[in-house]
Amino acid sequence: MTVGAADARSAHLPVLFKQVMEGLRVREDGTYLDGTFGRGGHARGVLQALGSGGRLLLMDKDPEAIAVAERGFGTDPRVSIFRGSFAELGRWDAASSGLDGVLFDLGVSSPQLDVAERGFSFGKDGPLDMRMDPDAGESAAQWLARASADEIADVLWTYGEERMSRRIARTIVERRIATPLTRTGQLAELIASVMPRPKPSRHEIHPATRSFQAIRIHVNQELADLETGLAAAHDALRPGGRLAVISFHSLEDRIAKRFIAARAKPPAGNRRLPEAAPFVPTLREIGGAIRAGSDELADNPRARSAVLRVAEKLEAVA
Repeated sequence: MTVGAADARSAHLPVLFKQVMEGLRVREDGTYLDGTFGRGGHARGVLQALGSGGRLLLMDKDPEAIAVAERGFGTDPRVSIFRGSFAELGRWDAASSGLDGVLFDLGVSSPQLDVAERGFSFGKDGPLDMRMDPDAGESAAQWLARASADEIADVLWTYGEERMSRRIARTIVERRIATPLTRTGQLAELIASVMPRPKPSRHEIHPATRSFQAIRIHVNQELADLETGLAAAHDALRPGGRLAVISFHSLEDRIAKRFIAARAKPPAGNRRLPEAAPFVPTLREIGGAIRAGSDELADNPRARSAVLRVAEKLEAVA
């Protein structure tokens, strides 16, 4: 699993950008939804390909991203903007009439990582928040102040594959009695203090990388939102419409891969069980896992963990 700063969205990955545009196969008169607007890199690409009869729907749960969308796109009559998670796209009236393409660019965006006050980065001391929508749900500090050691350890292991999860969790619970954890720097130092020292000859990621990723995923319900959003996108797509998902670590990619496969390929049969109803595919996978090429990897290390998957909605069978 690749974690930490490499989770930043793909706005700076030009090769994947081109492949996303090709995967979406934007038509001039189509309706497309960008469920993770970020700072608008993909949205601009889609809008340039649309004609006057096309529509672009923009979503993001980060209010700063929505402010950027409104400044840059709010006066375009082809554009509609909705503040919220892409898990809510099934409840947005603008998407209810059908979509010709849906894009999810997962993970935390570069602007979120770069602003210390958002609390995503262990490299910049700031409030221990980590919420993509700072007006909804618990902050990381609030969750860490009340969660049990077992709950914290389970999150660190499940979402971060952190081998020292139980030791870190116990230390958090012990330390918070005397000193509440309210800053990213505090948490990063605490985690580093209980981790084994790396061997001098080995290149190691920061000891807090996996834990910060895990807490962020938990606080934002990222994997649950992805599952809900994929189902809603599938239902909203018109026949021939395309779904494009860019992920930056294995947990996200596994969900996207299994979602597409379950609707594109018949399940393995079992001769001992009664014959099930015939499998009817509703998606067609386009190209399998797509990754950045060697030239981009040399210029941009963030591209190493990016995986693009594309699928096409099939005609309903009567």
